[in-house]
Amino acid sequence: MSRIPKGLTGRYAPPAPARELTARSGDGVRLPVEVHGRAGGPAVVLAHGWTCSTLFWAPVIRDLTASGHRVVVYDQRGHGRSPALATPMACSTAMLADDLCAVLEAALEPGERAVIGGHSMGGMTIMAAAGRQRLREHGAALLLCSTGAQHLTGQARVLPFRSERVRAVAHRALLGSSAPLGPVTPLTRKALAYGTLGPRPERDAVEATARIVHACPTRVRSAWGGVLAGLDLSAKVPHLDAPTAVVAGTHDRLTPLPHAHRMAALLPDCTGVHQLEGRGHMTPLEEPETVAAVLAGLVRDHLATAGRTAKPPKKKEKSA
Repeated sequence: MSRIPKGLTGRYAPPAPARELTARSGDGVRLPVEVHGRAGGPAVVLAHGWTCSTLFWAPVIRDLTASGHRVVVYDQRGHGRSPALATPMACSTAMLADDLCAVLEAALEPGERAVIGGHSMGGMTIMAAAGRQRLREHGAALLLCSTGAQHLTGQARVLPFRSERVRAVAHRALLGSSAPLGPVTPLTRKALAYGTLGPRPERDAVEATARIVHACPTRVRSAWGGVLAGLDLSAKVPHLDAPTAVVAGTHDRLTPLPHAHRMAALLPDCTGVHQLEGRGHMTPLEEPETVAAVLAGLVRDHLATAGRTAKPPKKKEKSA
C-alpha cells in the first residue's frame, strides 16, 4: 500500500519515474527502486535519510534529470514503500550497507559507474558500505550530505543543553522515542522546522519536510533512531577511497558543521566541503539546486561519459 503523503506540491511533488524495479537485499528484503531520466544518461544513485523516503529527493531529481542525468532512488528498509520492519531490534548499519549494495547491483549494469550520494542516514549508509566490492565497483565519486560519522547525540543542538553529557542523554531519548508525531499541524510544523531546517525556511520546504517525516511509521522512526544514537562509523570513513564531496548547512542542529570537517579530514580524497549558509539539516529540500550542482560537478569531473569502466576493480569484499 502506498505511503505517499498529501500536500507535496510544486517542485516537491513526486516526479514520475521512467522505470521501477525491485532490489533484493541479502536477507531477502525487497526494496522499491525508482529510475528517473533518460536511459543513457550518467547515473546518480541517492540514499535518503532517517524518517524520509524517495519523496525527499524530488527537487534534486528534477534538477538533475533536466540536465540529462539518470537518477536512481530507493526507499530505505521500513521507510516509504519498503516492507515494514519485521524485527526492529535487528536494525544495523550493516543492513543499510547490504541494501545499498543490492540497489547498485539491481539498478546498474555490471561495471557501470555512478556518482553515489546520501543524506543524513543515507550518508551513513555509504560510510557503512566502505570497502564493499559493490561500492568500489560502481562508485566513481561520492557525496556525503548533512551527515556525521560518530557522536551524534552529544554534538546535536536540537535540545540546547550546555553540557554535552546531558545533551547526549536527551538526544538519545529523542532519537529512540516511540511517541507518535501525530497529524501535521501549525505546532508540529514549527517544532520540526526548528529541529531540521535553517532559521528562515521557505514555507514550501517546511510543508514538504513535515509531510515526509510525519509519513514515517513510529516504529520505524524509533528503531532506526536507536541505531543512530549509538553510531560510530569513524573507522569506515578512511576506506571511502573514491573522490568524495561533503555538503553541510551552517545551521544544522542534528549534524552540526564540525561533523563535516571531521569527515573531510578522514577522507582519503575529499573534493571539498560545501557550506550552505543559513541552511539546516534538510539541505536537499532547502537548497536543492546547490546539492544537484555538487552532484553534477562530481559527474563531470569523475564519471566517464559512457558511465562504465573498461575493467571494474577486483578487490575482495569486506563485511561491515
